[in-house]
Amino acid sequence: MHSGPVLCVRWSNSGKWLASGSDDAIVMIWDLDPHGSARVWGNDEPNIEGWKALKRLPGHDSDVADLAWHPKDRYLASVGLDSKVIIWCGYTLEPLRKLDRHGGFVKGVIWDPVGEFFATQSDDKSCIIWRTTDWEVEATVTKPFQDSPGSTFFRRLSWSPDGAHITASNALNNNGYVFVAAVIARNDWTSDICLVGHENTVEVASYNPHIFLRDTTGDVTPTNICSVVALGADDLSISVWQTKSPRPLIVAKDAFDGQIYDLSWSLDGLTLYACSADGSLGAFDFDRTELDGIVSLDDKEVYLQRFGFHPPPEAASTVVTRPSATSTMAPNGVIGGQPSAHAQAAAAAAMDPGPAYDKKGRRRIKPVFIAALSTAPSTTTGTYTSSAAPAPYAPNMSGFASTQPIQPPTPYPMSSSSAAGQSNGHLYNTNTSQAFHPAPSQHPPATPHHHDMNFSQTDYERNHRPTTTAQTPLAFANRRGSIHSGFETDGDAKMGAPPISAVDTTNSNPVAAGKRKAGDMMSGGGDEMSGPGGKPLKARTLGGDKPREPVGPVRELRAAVSGMVLYDDREMGGMSKLGVPPLKTFLSVKSDDKEGDVLETRNFDDGKPSEITFVSQKQTQFLDYPSASTLSLALTGAFCAAGLEDGSLNVYSLTGRRLMPTLLLDSPCAIMEGAKCFLMAITASAKLHVWNTKTCKAVFPPVSLSTILNPNSSISSATVRPNGVPIIILSNGTAYTYDTDLASLTKITEARWGAGSDAWEGRQRQNKAVSNKGVVASLEITLSELEAGGGVSFPAERPQWWDAAYTLGHLETRQHAARALDSPAEYKTALLLYAKRIADEGFRAKAEELIKELCGPLYWKPGREEAWSPNVLGMAKRDLLREVLSTFARSKTLAKLGQDWQETLKRAAAD
Repeated sequence: MHSGPVLCVRWSNSGKWLASGSDDAIVMIWDLDPHGSARVWGNDEPNIEGWKALKRLPGHDSDVADLAWHPKDRYLASVGLDSKVIIWCGYTLEPLRKLDRHGGFVKGVIWDPVGEFFATQSDDKSCIIWRTTDWEVEATVTKPFQDSPGSTFFRRLSWSPDGAHITASNALNNNGYVFVAAVIARNDWTSDICLVGHENTVEVASYNPHIFLRDTTGDVTPTNICSVVALGADDLSISVWQTKSPRPLIVAKDAFDGQIYDLSWSLDGLTLYACSADGSLGAFDFDRTELDGIVSLDDKEVYLQRFGFHPPPEAASTVVTRPSATSTMAPNGVIGGQPSAHAQAAAAAAMDPGPAYDKKGRRRIKPVFIAALSTAPSTTTGTYTSSAAPAPYAPNMSGFASTQPIQPPTPYPMSSSSAAGQSNGHLYNTNTSQAFHPAPSQHPPATPHHHDMNFSQTDYERNHRPTTTAQTPLAFANRRGSIHSGFETDGDAKMGAPPISAVDTTNSNPVAAGKRKAGDMMSGGGDEMSGPGGKPLKARTLGGDKPREPVGPVRELRAAVSGMVLYDDREMGGMSKLGVPPLKTFLSVKSDDKEGDVLETRNFDDGKPSEITFVSQKQTQFLDYPSASTLSLALTGAFCAAGLEDGSLNVYSLTGRRLMPTLLLDSPCAIMEGAKCFLMAITASAKLHVWNTKTCKAVFPPVSLSTILNPNSSISSATVRPNGVPIIILSNGTAYTYDTDLASLTKITEARWGAGSDAWEGRQRQNKAVSNKGVVASLEITLSELEAGGGVSFPAERPQWWDAAYTLGHLETRQHAARALDSPAEYKTALLLYAKRIADEGFRAKAEELIKELCGPLYWKPGREEAWSPNVLGMAKRDLLREVLSTFARSKTLAKLGQDWQETLKRAAAD
């Protein structure tokens, strides 16, 4: 039982459970008591149904202002004046998350009917949309509420049944002079439309659970649907809107003598219930002709599948138990489902606790926990299991464990006697001592039902709300598909009021929340292990408690082995091209992505196994004992890798999990490098490998480097780019890569270009730092150093066209290199330099060919193969062409060509 006023009541969507929230900071779950025989409050008529307390959910520190069930009853959300949002498991009723991003009282909550999001509204003048996949903030909407007053008791919002919009209460327009309900669009979370007409603050919005057809002869399509939404305001009136019309369907101005606190639709969508601060309930009964085009709930569920949202799998949970008539023996003394004599005596004593006094001697009423006193067992039996794992007992309302498993909510058939009191009028207003009971046809067996005694809006109804758009329906692009629905208005929907400009909404950063308490067991971060005394245990890592041994002097257990004697390479006449690194007692490599990350290996010669250790911020994250001694290491922000002496290769995540099975190469790694998620290895037999550790796939098959190696050239350095492209620099001044599209090794650049190209970067090394250069320019500087060391030779005599040919050839090669190495800035620079050199030399044929390559086809021709791509490295080719044509238009020899193509490009853009 609640010890304070009840502020909110919500049926589960199945109709099986009832949740209530009170200003005693407690959420209570109620279950049907088939043996209940209480009387209607205020007279001697028996209740049609009796409901008993099933479970008490403490967690809030202040009033519980609103509740909402997930569309599939998977979760229950509660919000309160403690500024917290708590997510409860809809099956076990255990707390899952506590969210504290609001900076003021939270007075409204609603679930997306698709199940992808839920929204909350607070006195901090914000509406937060949360993701259900990770319980993080998707968006924060503030602008419609910047001038909203904090005096309203509730801020109850509602989500349209087609999932496209949220209608939020307590919004103001025109700098706070016009009271409106803001309509927030899904995905971009803007509020370009609002519902205008109420003369005081809108306190609650409630969508009809059904989608309606604009054209009743058409199908349920995004362009042929609309919704119905009801608004309750502090001006003592209720308005009902159909989103295909810019004006309200009805406005009830004299129905109540107090503010409207809550609204709720019946499951058939033809009755609207309202409760007021004057202590009365009201029912508005609509004919099908007034709300025509109603779509069945089954068809609505099919429509919602357009969003393509698939909820994450339910976490493994235990079978939860509850009292049952079939229980044979329970720890609380209940035998065969009935309390024992001892238990009944204890219950009787609890019912009469005797007088109690406080410290000042004043008499007070001692609270009694009555859940265990119900002698009527539940008739529901069965088991709900979200995993195959067995489950321990769970506590029931009395604090003891029972042996009957709890079922998830399932629908009850409605009693035929609930048809009493039904009337055909349009508006009924009565005192709370009277009840409303719809006809049995409205609640057929085996379907969810909503009891009309409930004076609050059901969660099911809160999860289905319409949309608002301008005269032409707004289009909404969902992440997984295009969903289209909306209000047909001129910006603001009107209720006998002059048109008001719509208020735009912009997302803002969420309100900073206070620090969580150390002992908070329901924080958004999840649960923690607890040790003795409830203190949290520190998370462990494999090898984290092992003291790190000093490195000491590093010795070579085996010297480096030359590639000429060890491995059999039949292609090279029995000799290998590359050697094997020395085997050392200690080897380490630092991460370039994160400071403080170090991968180490220790090799031993006394029979001890080799040890691989990954250290982050001086804390050991994992260790491993490989099958052989470790020769080489690689470390990035995504993985660790260790090359072993027996030719095998281990790849780990940063927590020590093996990302791939142990790879067996044809020989040990001579060179191993990593970048992002890519790992490159060159074996002693000169085989090049590159793997994507994220997808666990090879970028290309192993490639032999024998074609580029000879006795006069060796590998000077090798690395891999973040896009998975390898770079191999030879001592002869040439840099190579492997092109997967061409399935061939290709030259990136050569030191010989420096002998005649005017654009060679190696000459500017003294003027500009290498770190500020692009990857291609840095390669040219590196090759210039090899040239200075005598690795490259040039002819003594140069032909007449040597410089022009070398410059153009160098710039063409640089463009191909920039594309291969994913360097857009260098590609654009090389392209413009190339265009300028063509213009200076007057090479019209080259210029025309370049223009056609960048422009692409201007018209479609049947039978022509369209292999042209409009973009290169993320840049539009025609945007690059405009700059090239500007260069040509300023030249002496190609000015006419450039100007003509500029006009052609303008006409093509206009068409």
